[in-house]
Amino acid sequence: MKIIFYKLLFSTLLCFFYSCSASEDYNTDDLQDPIDNSKRILSLGDSYTIGQSVCESCSFPKQLKDSLVNNNDGVTFELNIIAQTGWTTSDLISNIVSENPSNNYDLVTLLIGVNNQYQGAPFSLYESEFPQLVQMAMSKVQGDKTKVIIVSIPDYAYTPFGQFSGDPSLTSTEIDMYNAFAENYCNENNITFVNITDITREGLNNPDLVASDDLHPSELAYTRFVERLLPLAIEKIQ
Repeated sequence: MKIIFYKLLFSTLLCFFYSCSASEDYNTDDLQDPIDNSKRILSLGDSYTIGQSVCESCSFPKQLKDSLVNNNDGVTFELNIIAQTGWTTSDLISNIVSENPSNNYDLVTLLIGVNNQYQGAPFSLYESEFPQLVQMAMSKVQGDKTKVIIVSIPDYAYTPFGQFSGDPSLTSTEIDMYNAFAENYCNENNITFVNITDITREGLNNPDLVASDDLHPSELAYTRFVERLLPLAIEKIQ
Protein backbone atom coordinates (compact mmCIF):
# COMPACT_ATOMS: atom_id res chain seq x y z
CA MET A 1 0.00 0.00 0.00
CA LYS A 2 2.80 2.39 0.85
CA ILE A 3 4.45 1.72 -2.49
CA ILE A 4 1.19 2.43 -4.33
CA PHE A 5 0.69 5.59 -2.25
CA TYR A 6 4.16 6.92 -3.02
CA LYS A 7 3.75 6.11 -6.71
CA LEU A 8 0.50 8.05 -6.77
CA LEU A 9 2.05 10.95 -4.88
CA PHE A 10 5.05 11.00 -7.22
CA SER A 11 2.77 10.92 -10.27
CA THR A 12 0.67 13.77 -8.87
CA LEU A 13 3.73 15.89 -8.14
CA LEU A 14 5.16 15.12 -11.57
CA CYS A 15 1.94 16.14 -13.29
CA PHE A 16 1.74 19.28 -11.21
CA PHE A 17 5.34 20.17 -12.05
CA TYR A 18 4.90 19.74 -15.80
CA SER A 19 1.54 21.49 -15.72
CA CYS A 20 3.09 24.51 -14.04
CA SER A 21 6.06 24.48 -16.37
CA ALA A 22 3.84 24.30 -19.45
CA SER A 23 1.73 27.13 -18.13
CA GLU A 24 4.77 29.31 -17.45
CA ASP A 25 6.23 28.57 -20.90
CA TYR A 26 2.93 29.47 -22.57
CA ASN A 27 2.62 32.76 -20.73
CA THR A 28 6.19 33.73 -21.48
CA ASP A 29 5.88 32.98 -25.20
CA ASP A 30 2.54 34.73 -25.40
CA LEU A 31 3.80 38.02 -23.98
CA GLN A 32 4.19 40.78 -26.60
CA ASP A 33 5.13 44.41 -26.45
CA PRO A 34 2.03 46.61 -26.46
CA ILE A 35 1.21 47.97 -29.93
CA ASP A 36 1.38 51.75 -30.22
CA ASN A 37 -1.74 52.75 -32.15
CA SER A 38 -1.19 56.48 -31.85
CA LYS A 39 0.10 58.93 -34.45
CA ARG A 40 1.22 62.53 -33.98
CA ILE A 41 0.77 65.38 -36.46
CA LEU A 42 2.45 68.79 -36.29
CA SER A 43 1.13 71.65 -38.43
CA LEU A 44 3.23 74.80 -38.83
CA GLY A 45 2.12 78.05 -40.39
CA ASP A 46 -0.01 81.16 -40.07
CA SER A 47 -3.72 82.08 -40.34
CA TYR A 48 -4.22 79.55 -43.13
CA THR A 49 -3.14 76.82 -40.73
CA ILE A 50 -5.17 77.84 -37.71
CA GLY A 51 -8.23 78.40 -39.91
CA GLN A 52 -8.89 82.09 -39.32
CA SER A 53 -12.62 82.91 -39.49
CA VAL A 54 -13.83 79.30 -39.70
CA CYS A 55 -15.03 76.96 -36.97
CA GLU A 56 -12.61 75.28 -34.58
CA SER A 57 -12.80 71.94 -36.38
CA CYS A 58 -12.84 73.42 -39.90
CA SER A 59 -9.15 74.21 -40.49
CA PHE A 60 -7.30 71.98 -42.91
CA PRO A 61 -5.09 70.39 -40.20
CA LYS A 62 -8.13 69.43 -38.12
CA GLN A 63 -10.06 68.17 -41.13
CA LEU A 64 -6.98 66.19 -42.15
CA LYS A 65 -6.72 64.67 -38.69
CA ASP A 66 -10.42 63.71 -38.71
CA SER A 67 -10.08 62.18 -42.17
CA LEU A 68 -7.08 60.14 -41.03
CA VAL A 69 -9.07 58.87 -38.05
CA ASN A 70 -11.85 57.77 -40.39
CA ASN A 71 -9.37 55.95 -42.62
CA ASN A 72 -7.41 54.20 -39.85
CA ASP A 73 -9.55 52.04 -37.59
CA GLY A 74 -8.18 51.72 -34.08
CA VAL A 75 -5.54 54.43 -34.54
CA THR A 76 -5.65 57.63 -32.50
CA PHE A 77 -4.24 60.90 -33.80
CA GLU A 78 -2.85 63.81 -31.83
CA LEU A 79 -2.59 67.21 -33.53
CA ASN A 80 -0.31 70.05 -32.46
CA ILE A 81 -0.56 73.39 -34.27
CA ILE A 82 2.10 76.08 -34.11
CA ALA A 83 0.63 78.95 -36.10
CA GLN A 84 -0.83 82.41 -35.69
CA THR A 85 -2.50 85.03 -37.86
CA GLY A 86 0.04 87.47 -39.25
CA TRP A 87 3.11 85.30 -38.76
CA THR A 88 5.96 85.61 -41.23
CA THR A 89 8.69 83.03 -41.69
CA SER A 90 10.70 84.86 -39.00
CA ASP A 91 7.80 84.69 -36.53
CA LEU A 92 7.30 80.99 -37.16
CA ILE A 93 10.98 80.21 -36.67
CA SER A 94 11.13 82.05 -33.34
CA ASN A 95 7.95 80.38 -32.07
CA ILE A 96 9.10 76.89 -33.04
CA VAL A 97 12.30 77.58 -31.11
CA SER A 98 10.41 78.88 -28.07
CA GLU A 99 7.80 76.10 -28.02
CA ASN A 100 10.42 73.46 -28.79
CA PRO A 101 8.08 70.62 -29.84
CA SER A 102 9.39 67.08 -29.54
CA ASN A 103 11.05 65.24 -32.41
CA ASN A 104 8.77 62.20 -32.47
CA TYR A 105 6.00 63.29 -34.83
CA ASP A 106 4.73 61.05 -37.61
CA LEU A 107 3.75 63.83 -40.01
CA VAL A 108 4.49 67.56 -40.36
CA THR A 109 2.74 70.08 -42.60
CA LEU A 110 4.16 73.52 -43.39
CA LEU A 111 2.32 76.42 -45.03
CA ILE A 112 4.02 79.80 -44.67
CA GLY A 113 4.92 82.94 -46.60
CA VAL A 114 1.80 84.97 -47.30
CA ASN A 115 2.61 87.50 -44.59
CA ASN A 116 6.12 87.96 -45.94
CA GLN A 117 4.46 88.98 -49.20
CA TYR A 118 1.62 91.01 -47.66
CA GLN A 119 3.90 92.91 -45.28
CA GLY A 120 6.36 93.70 -48.06
CA ALA A 121 9.31 91.82 -46.56
CA PRO A 122 12.30 91.35 -48.90
CA PHE A 123 11.91 88.19 -50.95
CA SER A 124 15.48 87.30 -49.97
CA LEU A 125 14.19 86.76 -46.42
CA TYR A 126 11.90 84.00 -47.64
CA GLU A 127 14.70 82.54 -49.74
CA SER A 128 16.83 82.16 -46.62
CA GLU A 129 14.17 81.28 -44.04
CA PHE A 130 11.93 78.91 -45.96
CA PRO A 131 14.70 76.28 -46.29
CA GLN A 132 15.45 76.77 -42.60
CA LEU A 133 11.81 76.06 -41.75
CA VAL A 134 11.79 72.94 -43.92
CA GLN A 135 14.83 71.68 -42.03
CA MET A 136 13.12 72.45 -38.71
CA ALA A 137 10.04 70.55 -39.90
CA MET A 138 12.20 67.58 -40.87
CA SER A 139 13.83 67.57 -37.44
CA LYS A 140 10.41 66.98 -35.85
CA VAL A 141 10.05 63.68 -37.73
CA GLN A 142 13.52 62.40 -36.84
CA GLY A 143 14.96 63.87 -40.04
CA ASP A 144 12.68 61.79 -42.28
CA LYS A 145 11.76 64.13 -45.14
CA THR A 146 9.26 61.61 -46.50
CA LYS A 147 7.01 62.55 -43.58
CA VAL A 148 6.89 66.26 -44.46
CA ILE A 149 4.25 67.97 -46.62
CA ILE A 150 4.74 71.52 -47.85
CA VAL A 151 1.52 73.28 -48.82
CA SER A 152 1.47 76.14 -51.32
CA ILE A 153 0.38 79.65 -50.35
CA PRO A 154 -3.27 80.51 -51.14
CA ASP A 155 -3.91 83.54 -53.36
CA TYR A 156 -5.94 86.12 -51.45
CA ALA A 157 -6.19 88.29 -54.58
CA TYR A 158 -9.21 86.14 -55.49
CA THR A 159 -11.21 87.31 -52.47
CA PRO A 160 -13.31 90.46 -51.94
CA PHE A 161 -10.63 91.76 -49.56
CA GLY A 162 -7.86 91.06 -52.05
CA GLN A 163 -9.67 92.91 -54.82
CA PHE A 164 -9.48 96.14 -52.82
CA SER A 165 -6.10 95.64 -51.17
CA GLY A 166 -3.29 96.82 -53.40
CA ASP A 167 -2.98 95.53 -56.96
CA PRO A 168 -4.59 92.05 -57.26
CA SER A 169 -2.54 91.12 -60.31
CA LEU A 170 0.69 92.06 -58.54
CA THR A 171 -0.42 90.06 -55.50
CA SER A 172 -0.91 86.98 -57.65
CA THR A 173 2.42 87.49 -59.41
CA GLU A 174 4.27 87.75 -56.11
CA ILE A 175 2.51 84.73 -54.62
CA ASP A 176 3.46 82.78 -57.75
CA MET A 177 7.08 83.80 -57.10
CA TYR A 178 6.94 82.55 -53.50
CA ASN A 179 5.29 79.30 -54.50
CA ALA A 180 7.71 78.71 -57.37
CA PHE A 181 10.66 79.07 -55.03
CA ALA A 182 9.12 76.68 -52.48
CA GLU A 183 8.17 74.11 -55.11
CA ASN A 184 11.58 74.21 -56.77
CA TYR A 185 13.29 73.78 -53.41
CA CYS A 186 11.06 70.81 -52.60
CA ASN A 187 11.61 69.21 -55.99
CA GLU A 188 15.38 69.60 -55.71
CA ASN A 189 15.32 67.97 -52.25
CA ASN A 190 12.68 65.28 -52.90
CA ILE A 191 10.19 66.77 -50.44
CA THR A 192 6.43 66.56 -51.05
CA PHE A 193 4.88 69.82 -52.25
CA VAL A 194 1.11 70.12 -52.63
CA ASN A 195 -0.38 72.91 -54.71
CA ILE A 196 -3.71 74.23 -53.42
CA THR A 197 -3.37 77.77 -54.81
CA ASP A 198 -5.56 77.00 -57.81
CA ILE A 199 -8.44 76.12 -55.47
CA THR A 200 -8.29 79.56 -53.85
CA ARG A 201 -8.22 81.20 -57.27
CA GLU A 202 -11.81 80.07 -57.73
CA GLY A 203 -12.86 82.36 -54.87
CA LEU A 204 -14.37 85.15 -56.95
CA ASN A 205 -16.43 82.76 -59.08
CA ASN A 206 -17.36 80.58 -56.10
CA PRO A 207 -17.88 82.71 -52.97
CA ASP A 208 -18.47 79.54 -50.92
CA LEU A 209 -14.71 79.05 -50.99
CA VAL A 210 -14.17 82.28 -49.03
CA ALA A 211 -14.74 82.66 -45.28
CA SER A 212 -17.06 85.23 -43.74
CA ASP A 213 -14.21 87.72 -43.35
CA ASP A 214 -13.98 87.98 -47.17
CA LEU A 215 -10.28 87.05 -47.00
CA HIS A 216 -9.46 83.57 -45.74
CA PRO A 217 -10.46 80.17 -47.17
CA SER A 218 -13.76 78.72 -46.00
CA GLU A 219 -14.45 75.30 -44.52
CA LEU A 220 -15.30 74.08 -48.02
CA ALA A 221 -11.98 75.33 -49.39
CA TYR A 222 -10.10 73.56 -46.61
CA THR A 223 -12.07 70.39 -47.34
CA ARG A 224 -10.80 70.57 -50.91
CA PHE A 225 -7.25 71.08 -49.60
CA VAL A 226 -7.62 67.91 -47.58
CA GLU A 227 -8.82 65.95 -50.60
CA ARG A 228 -5.37 66.52 -52.07
CA LEU A 229 -3.45 66.06 -48.83
CA LEU A 230 -5.17 62.94 -47.49
CA PRO A 231 -3.82 60.28 -49.90
CA LEU A 232 -0.28 61.52 -49.29
CA ALA A 233 -0.78 61.70 -45.53
CA ILE A 234 -2.14 58.14 -45.40
CA GLU A 235 0.94 56.90 -47.24
CA LYS A 236 3.33 58.86 -45.03
CA ILE A 237 2.01 57.70 -41.66
CA GLN A 238 2.20 53.98 -42.51
